[in-house]
Amino acid sequence: MNRLLIFILAIAAVSPFAWQYINKSSDNKKQYAQPVKKNASAKIAGLLRLQGFANKLENFANSRYCFLIDMNIACGSNRFFVYDLKKDSVLQSGLVTHGYGNSGYSNITFSNTPGSNSSSLGKYRIGHSYNGKFGLAYKLHGLDKTNNKAFDRFVVLHSHECVPDNEVAPEPICMSQGCPTVAPSFLKTLASYLDDAEKPVLLWIFN
Repeated sequence: MNRLLIFILAIAAVSPFAWQYINKSSDNKKQYAQPVKKNASAKIAGLLRLQGFANKLENFANSRYCFLIDMNIACGSNRFFVYDLKKDSVLQSGLVTHGYGNSGYSNITFSNTPGSNSSSLGKYRIGHSYNGKFGLAYKLHGLDKTNNKAFDRFVVLHSHECVPDNEVAPEPICMSQGCPTVAPSFLKTLASYLDDAEKPVLLWIFN
């Protein structure tokens, strides 16, 4: 009887601490869950944004695939997307530079003026490949008033070693003279879509 009484008293003594620990653990899980939901919501919002731009290209593009660059995304995060218009989904993503002309890593100034060293917003038709100063590159033909001087400005799609293979945010990446510059490994991925395409692939840089 004495042993039973001691056991009951011990449980009663521990219970308040145990209950406090359980409540604390539950609170920690709730606190941890909030940023996860926030990140998930941000990803969903980003995907819906891409889908919105891709849908605008659906009747304009001749190829099944298009390339989308969202300059509203920080340069240390993936903002170059390979989009499948048929499946309405993102197939690949990677880092890409923006022009340094009157721009910082987060404040981007866009321009179509020769010598501005700035990125130009708008739709591009990706032309033939060639071997240039930075190796493999693709000509870009601006299709809008905001980028119709891209070809004369020698704005092309190419790669450079300064662009990492993976995201580095919140750290920034290098900037260019206006060319959408990607990592060498990512350019090989893009080349597999461009070289096999029966019709020109469109690139859209938007903000």
